Amino acid sequence: MLQTLQSGNGQNADALAKACGVSRRTAFRDLETLRTAGVPLGFDRDEQRYFIPNSFFLPPTNFTAEEALSIIALASQIGSNVRLPFYEPARRAALKLESSLPRALQEELQSITRAIQINVKQVTPLEDKQDVYQQLVDAIASRRVVRINYESLTEWETITTKLRPYRLLFSRHSWYVIGRSSLHTETRTFNLSRISELTTLKEKYAVPRGFNLDRYLRNAWHLIPEPGRDRIVEVRFKPLVARNVAEVVWHKTQQVEFQDDGGLNFRVQVSGLNEIAWWILGYGDQAEVLRPAKLRKLIAHRVNNMQVTYNGTG
Repeated sequence: MLQTLQSGNGQNADALAKACGVSRRTAFRDLETLRTAGVPLGFDRDEQRYFIPNSFFLPPTNFTAEEALSIIALASQIGSNVRLPFYEPARRAALKLESSLPRALQEELQSITRAIQINVKQVTPLEDKQDVYQQLVDAIASRRVVRINYESLTEWETITTKLRPYRLLFSRHSWYVIGRSSLHTETRTFNLSRISELTTLKEKYAVPRGFNLDRYLRNAWHLIPEPGRDRIVEVRFKPLVARNVAEVVWHKTQQVEFQDDGGLNFRVQVSGLNEIAWWILGYGDQAEVLRPAKLRKLIAHRVNNMQVTYNGTG
């Protein structure tokens, strides 16, 4: 019936029943099911026909029970408490799907989803940055330059720069915008939560023909590639944490090798050492940098600073 209505030729209940090979009563029941599922069903009283507005699009899809379970379970179990991007529209779509299923299948899926728990990490909330996010979406769509005031952690002050936004990126916990900064005269990454003010300008821009997000990020440990050649990093993890490290794909270039004593040699190629240094420090005395020497010195320097802090000698 949905496909018939979406064809653009509105029909009355009798014609719909005939087209679908069902009784008139069943046709009315199916129309009500579509309304309950959120389909914007219209009725032209002059022509006595049902129709779906052209602005609404929902391709007819036959979901298997497994497919329906996956969508409903994911939408009901993740996102609401951690504010994942696009969660609310996905949840509404899942509710529409669930309401269109037979009652027996709805009850079965609800029982199964209650037995499933999915925990994900908390996400930086964007309640007070929704306008910033939407302005960036619009600016990227219209290729308009924006001016931002940004609470920079590297300059240790609030900076103002004109930004040509190339891409919006959600990574791990937060939203970022990547684009060319007039202040830095290069492509930079900015965290949306630290944009204190944004103004869309009349000035237009074009994304460089060769720009590619993967090419820009290179082999950054996370988001911030550093100038210079990539470095091979080797870290030895002690047996206590070795399996924990090996079970996770931390980076696209990583290689792991267990040692006879249960320890782990971890090898990766990265564009910059600062981001991976903080990760290594998270393992405390269970990790030792084998190379490069520059990273060993960086880790040692930060450990010494920690010792000063905790011993109160500074």
